[in-house]
Amino acid sequence: QLSFSVTPNSNINNGSSARSSFLNYKISEMLFGEPVEYELGGSARALSGVEYAFGVATRYRFVETGTRAHDVVFTADLRTYTLSSAAKSIAPTKTGSDFAFATYSLGYGHRGLNFDRRGEYRLSVDGGQSFYGGEEYARFARISAGQSYRLTSGDKINLRLAGQRQFGFATVDSDTLRADISYTTRIWNGATLWTNATLAGAQSPSAADEFREIGLRAELTLAKPLAGARVQMGLWARNRDYDVSPHSPDGRQEDRVQADLTLIFDKVDYYGFNPTMQLSASRTDSNISLYDANRVGVNFGIRSAF
Repeated sequence: QLSFSVTPNSNINNGSSARSSFLNYKISEMLFGEPVEYELGGSARALSGVEYAFGVATRYRFVETGTRAHDVVFTADLRTYTLSSAAKSIAPTKTGSDFAFATYSLGYGHRGLNFDRRGEYRLSVDGGQSFYGGEEYARFARISAGQSYRLTSGDKINLRLAGQRQFGFATVDSDTLRADISYTTRIWNGATLWTNATLAGAQSPSAADEFREIGLRAELTLAKPLAGARVQMGLWARNRDYDVSPHSPDGRQEDRVQADLTLIFDKVDYYGFNPTMQLSASRTDSNISLYDANRVGVNFGIRSAF
């Protein structure tokens, strides 16, 4: 599976939408000094530009029966950027390649049918490496297990549990555990509604990088094409809580919401690829101005039709 996209984006570096923030200096184990306000500049600010992305996912199925399958899976995700003239005036020493990000992974996946073929279980193990700005960012190892079940009504429920260990080079070491439950149902006129709830938590030698998270997402896929395109609409909300932050004695709390509209032009097929377009907008509100962020993007892409 291949995908390519070009995305004009108002915030390619996930920078702050604020112009200043506060820092609390810890002067004892129990006491913080007065907060100090400082100006945000350079790449700490939101920088606009254009993202160029390429993705590939491929598998080799080395064993298959009527109810079981074993795969070797490789994935790669590469993203680079060009900065707008406004972004260059904010961060004159930065270039788009400074924010380039690449992730490669190789792993094993196993899936099989159960519960009289109403259910499917999935197991996967993989490892990989990420790069940021051309330099090593982190290595990771992941494991996940999932189970889906189709009800007699045709609705589908899915459970998933995943864990990741990260070995940081330019970031911290961390262990993350994530649990998901999703439900898919048909609603009016054959439209499909997919809903998902997520719980996650991270532990790290760096206390400021430990968090608890809860997330909710809904995605609606219309049954009939609109202007020749399959339409998907998504809404996502997440709350993340950090007990410790050098910027506030109260820790760090974040609320993020995101909405997106995706058009997939299934009827346009060129050498096995379909064009796509996505409009997205997100907002992050934090008790620390440094982490406030707004982002608006328009994604033009193509992806494999097979």
